[in-house]
Amino acid sequence: MAKIPDQPQDVFVDLTEDYKKVFGKDLVSLIIYGSAAGGYYVKGKSDINLLVVLTPQAVDRLDDMLDVVKSWRKRRVAIPWVMTKDFIGKSLDCYPIEFLNLQTNHILIHGEDVLAPLQFKPADLRLQIERELKGKLILLREGYLETEGSARQIRGLIHRSLMAFVSIFNALIYLKQAAVPHKRRDTIKELARHIPLEADVFLTCVEIKEGVDKLSGNEIAGVFKRYLREAENICNIVDAL
Repeated sequence: MAKIPDQPQDVFVDLTEDYKKVFGKDLVSLIIYGSAAGGYYVKGKSDINLLVVLTPQAVDRLDDMLDVVKSWRKRRVAIPWVMTKDFIGKSLDCYPIEFLNLQTNHILIHGEDVLAPLQFKPADLRLQIERELKGKLILLREGYLETEGSARQIRGLIHRSLMAFVSIFNALIYLKQAAVPHKRRDTIKELARHIPLEADVFLTCVEIKEGVDKLSGNEIAGVFKRYLREAENICNIVDAL
């Protein structure tokens, strides 16, 4: 049986060697992102997210990757994102939040750090921030109705939705021309320095996400209502930018 790594770095050498065997000099970069790069990896629960950057000549050779991807999935390495440098450069206008968060939390394990020099246009970021916030607000309302008031399901809704807001918060911090933190709690606290935000409700949601809170069912419902209200507040702030 394939061994689940105790820590993400346990797989870096072997993972790199396997991809180098497949692509050789066409392998531009191997980059870890997500919880494994941000210090939130939990053995047996977290996947190790991988970005594979290839040359234009190799990017269509997906068949060559099939065995490697299948093998590493058994060790909780997720199906990778496969891109070229050119694709990344041409995608910053439509996916600035995603690439900003990749830039903020990643570990280069092989090749060129293609994420480090990326720069984002404020207008592109502001537009995506507004679109994402309003979309998340609609989904939160829908999700709450789907819970039928169940505290367990409300807890799950907070758990599933929080990191999308943290990603948006990072983009807002960047838009305010401040340094983007690496840790979710630091992101919330930093954003509260730039906009009128009740940071404590989001910090409580982090505790719910991490499973370390001790809230009752009634308290969970109250937290969610504040969470929803603050999400709407941030939408209004972004509208006014």
